[in-house]
Formats: sequence, C-alpha cells, structure tokens
Amino acid sequence: MNLRENVKEGLNSIKGNKLRTILTAAIIAIGITSLVGILTAIDGIQNSIDSSFSNLGSNTFDLESIRNDRGARDGKDAKSYPPIKYQQLMMFQDKFTTSSALVSVNALVTWNAEVKHGSKVTNPNCRIQGGDYNYLLVDGYDIAEGRAFSQSEVENGANMVIIGSEVRDALFDEFESPINKSITFLGGKFTVIGILGTQGAAGGDGSIDRMCLIPTLTARKLAAGRALNYEATIAVTDPLQMDRVVGMATSLMRAIRRDPVKQENSFEVKMNKSLAEKLGEITGYLRIGGFSIGFITLIGASIGLMNIMLVSVTERTREIGVRKALGATPKKIRMQFLIEALVICQLGGIGGIFMGIVVGNLISKVIDGAFVIPWLWMFVGVLIGMVVGLISGYLPAYKASKLDPIDSLRFE
Repeated sequence: MNLRENVKEGLNSIKGNKLRTILTAAIIAIGITSLVGILTAIDGIQNSIDSSFSNLGSNTFDLESIRNDRGARDGKDAKSYPPIKYQQLMMFQDKFTTSSALVSVNALVTWNAEVKHGSKVTNPNCRIQGGDYNYLLVDGYDIAEGRAFSQSEVENGANMVIIGSEVRDALFDEFESPINKSITFLGGKFTVIGILGTQGAAGGDGSIDRMCLIPTLTARKLAAGRALNYEATIAVTDPLQMDRVVGMATSLMRAIRRDPVKQENSFEVKMNKSLAEKLGEITGYLRIGGFSIGFITLIGASIGLMNIMLVSVTERTREIGVRKALGATPKKIRMQFLIEALVICQLGGIGGIFMGIVVGNLISKVIDGAFVIPWLWMFVGVLIGMVVGLISGYLPAYKASKLDPIDSLRFE
C-alpha cells in the first residue's frame, strides 16, 4: 500500500465517522483559534502602536553635543569635546541623503521667555524653539490653523513664528485669529503664521503648548552671539531601517567632525523610543501569554485526539488483521493511522486559522488596532496541527501495527 492509498483510506475512514471527525477537528480548531486569534489581535495592536508612535516621533534619534558635566566613568574622567557647530549640522543635512529618513536641524533658545501681544503677556515659562522646514514632520506636530514655514523663510531667517495653543489662549481673545498678527519676545517682533494643535500630556510637561517655534537661523540671530546647543533630529520612516540609518548618520557625523578611527564619538547619539520599546515589551509578554493559553488548549485537543484514535484502533482490530493477512507491513499500518490523525488535525487547523484571523482582527478593531494578515501565525498553525497529529496519532498507530493478525481476525 503506497502513500496515496494510505491517504485515500484515511479519508474514507474519516467519511465513515463524520460526527467523530467533526468533533475532533473542532477541538483542534478551538485550540488553534485561541492561539492564532490572540496573536493576531496582539500584532494588530502592535502595528497600531508603531504607527501612532511613529507619528509622535518615537522612531527618531538625535545627534547632539556631549555635555561636559558628565563626570567620571569607570574611574576615569570623561573627555571634553567641542560642541557641535551649526555649520557642521547644515553640512550633515546636505550630505545625509537617504529615502528612509528626514533630518531636522534645531536648537532650543530658552525655556522661560515672556511673550507679549498688545497689553497681554504670558507667564515667563514659554519655550522658544528654533526649527527648520522638517521640524514639524520629524517630531510629528500638527498645524491646527495657518501654515508651516516655507523653505525661503527657513533659509533667510524670517521673523515668522508658529505658536502653541496655550500661548494663543493667553494672548488672543476666544474668537480672534492670531494669524498674521504680531507678537514680541526676547526683544524681537514676529508674525504669527500658524498655531500648533493641542498636545497636552503628549508634550510631556505641556511645553509644546507653550512653545513658540521660529526658524533655526532666526533663533541663531536672536541668541545674539550666545552659543546655542544645536542638534540634528533624524526621523526614520521605516522602523526596520533604524539600525542602518543610525549607523549611516554616525559615520557621516564622525567624518564631518573628523573623529579619529579608534576614538569614541565626539557627539552623542540619543534614541527617542523608550516608551514605544516599553509598550513593545508589554505586547511581547502578551504574546507569551496568548501562546501559552493556545498551547494548553492544544494539549487538551491532542489528548482528545489520541483517545479517539485509540478507540478507532480497537474498533478496527479485525480490519487491521485482514490488512496484515493480505500483506500489509507494520510500517504501512502505522502510516495509515498517522495520516488519518494528520488529516483530522489539518482540517481542524485550517478552520482554526480562518476563525483565528477573523476573531483576532475583530478584537483588534474593537480596541482601535490595525487589520493584519498573520502569515507567520498561519504557518505556525499549520505546523502545530501537523505536530499535534503526529504526537497524538503515533501511540494508536504503534499499537495498531503491533496487533497479531490471527488474534485480530478472531476479534469480534
């Protein structure tokens, strides 16, 4: 009896016991549904988290000067390096050409400025921030009203400003539009061209809502000779390319700064994805929990399948004796029962994968997750169905192959 005949006999046996087959396959399907469903839902949530934090600047990193107040490390005094110059960052921005990232050159002017409009004055806790054409895109800030800087305004250092929602509320009446109105701070007069959307808690201490964003070159002029801490913020459009882009940026900045080959970086690479990583760890634990629940269910399903296959061996003892009398070897008998178990498991596995995708995406949709097709978990589901079939079918198949043909023929 060849493999094709064994498969045919296994299918015929399944057709002859439809109710038992359906119940057994349903047990397998429930186990795989729980496994694939939970993991699909988690993948949907993870994709949604990655997308949300990408919009909030989580897939970004900064190239900034090393502070000279770091203190000693490993018993050695920390080396002091000159700060990154504005010209070096502009050179970096010009030479860093990759479709996987955007570069913004920016600088903080102060955290505690007073902003005025007519007779109205804000508290002295406004943040004056210099940023370029890409600053809003890189950090994921939205313009609620007005517009962003034009390229010419950035290159020429125009006295244009984009203000946060708290600054707007403090300086203008409820129904008064700030657009094209003038405000003053740090001795300069600026025209309001845009208003940032309210960030609230997403801005940490709310400093985004109290921010006045001006072009970086304008910030440089406003500092009036005072040294600013310039930095480059790089946003990676594809999170999978993060390591590659960080390596490219680091190599280019080392070349611009002329760091010797064996010397450490004379600047700091600061990653900005700690919160996203923590949420990634949580979803990792959820995956472990979901896999454990599905695995426990599958253990119960495999025990049920093994029990049913053992009953099947007992019921078909006489049939096994006839096959052996006609020349079937123990190996062929084992193969027949293993294939039967595998077919039942695969039927349950296919149904479980389909139901798991539907259930998982429904759960993901309810909690605002993304729709995903879990190709990995589909493959895992098929593989698990095969493994469960082999494990559950081996003992009954082995028992069937060891039956004595004479005793089997006498069995009633």
